[in-house]
Amino acid sequence: MWLGIDLGTSAVKSVITDDSGAVCAQNTAGLKVQRPRPLWSEQDPHAWWEATKASVQGLSSRLRSQVQGIGLSGQMHGAVLLDEADKVLRPAILWNDGRSAPQCEGLDPLARKHTGNLAMAGFTAPKLAWVRDEEPETFASTRTVLLPKDYLRLILTGETVSEMSDASGSLWLDVVNRRWSPEMLAATGLDETHMPRLIEGSDVSGMLRGIIADELGLPVVPVAGGAGDQAAGAIGAGATEPGQAFLSLGTSGVAFMASSSFEPAPENGVHAFCHALPGRWHAMTVMLSAAACLDWAAKLTGFADVGAALAAAELSQTSQAELPLFLPYLSGERTPHNDPLAKGVFFGLTHDTGPAELIRATLEGVAFGLRDGVDAMVLRPAELSVIGGGSRSAFWAQILADVIAVPLIYRDGSSVGPANGAARLAQLAATGAPVAQVCTQPPEQMRVSPQPYDGERLERFRALYPALKSNFGEFS
Repeated sequence: MWLGIDLGTSAVKSVITDDSGAVCAQNTAGLKVQRPRPLWSEQDPHAWWEATKASVQGLSSRLRSQVQGIGLSGQMHGAVLLDEADKVLRPAILWNDGRSAPQCEGLDPLARKHTGNLAMAGFTAPKLAWVRDEEPETFASTRTVLLPKDYLRLILTGETVSEMSDASGSLWLDVVNRRWSPEMLAATGLDETHMPRLIEGSDVSGMLRGIIADELGLPVVPVAGGAGDQAAGAIGAGATEPGQAFLSLGTSGVAFMASSSFEPAPENGVHAFCHALPGRWHAMTVMLSAAACLDWAAKLTGFADVGAALAAAELSQTSQAELPLFLPYLSGERTPHNDPLAKGVFFGLTHDTGPAELIRATLEGVAFGLRDGVDAMVLRPAELSVIGGGSRSAFWAQILADVIAVPLIYRDGSSVGPANGAARLAQLAATGAPVAQVCTQPPEQMRVSPQPYDGERLERFRALYPALKSNFGEFS
């Protein structure tokens, strides 16, 4: 048995899989995000550990006793600041936090040169530049900076270790050479002594400490390097070979394609990162609010839940041309705009616009945002596997396929996701089994072929952001 732990933004999910990748048990423990000021997004790392314990301890004790390895995945880019005694100095600044936008301007030329990526406010390095500028006492006390899942690893193993896929999103990694960049560290007032040791995601990072093993009801087993959530999701979906791609519909929306080489495209807002396996990279585009937009819109319009909102949208008889347009930038945006100040907008409301029409506009707006991401890639995927909690609606699936204009493949959701990918990385690390044997693609359950879509609506959507951009800062 293999245990995968995924530290998400809204929950910690734990799964136990067998050698075939089948999920034998899973459990989730919720988390909350704190937003003390506009653009800010934080969590208490201690809450991550409490949720991890609850998530793992809720699994079958019989299965826990058979676990032979642990893998970790987690939300990327978060900044966990520790002092010389490994005490947390402040709440972790999360991936969807936009406060460090001013610091990005000075970092961007260096980032393009040394990492192949834009300096975006969500990344970790600008966050530390913000702490340096705005909280100098905290910065001076910082001895170690960890990414979220690597803070869990420290508790589990006592080791300060990260791996290439998650480290790529820090903006401190020389991605092509898979090592820390001295230039990027120096630009934020740090050096390699502040950084964890780097390994590959399929390597062993350390052994589970005995005291923690007893607390979690687990044997003392190896803990794999693991991966950032998107690379782990790719491992779970079997997207490991060049050209294999997926679309993730979680809180954020991600288009991901594996590659055998480093292919930067910073001018398009594309992330060029290391994959979780040696000698492999990936291209990734990110919209900060995807399924989160649907959750928000369902509450806004008074539906009992997302399911009720989707059902009403499907029954709506309003013509597509009469629907308002929706800009899905509730938390700012990354690809292609790289604008933490961007805002969500409903445009074209009339007296005839009702709750169902707003939900349809939201579904379409998220699809348009994902289309922008796919179009920004150097190579366009021939098809996309779909994963994530937002992927369960056949109605939305057709909208997505039509707008993105590629076939979408919906796979067995029970064996897909970052936690499942983390379990696979645990299996690779502990056994040395071939990647092709462990990282298979889950069975196909539904294929959605694209139908012709109104290209004028896409162009109208794309015209709205530049028309409104200058106004967004006034609402921050």
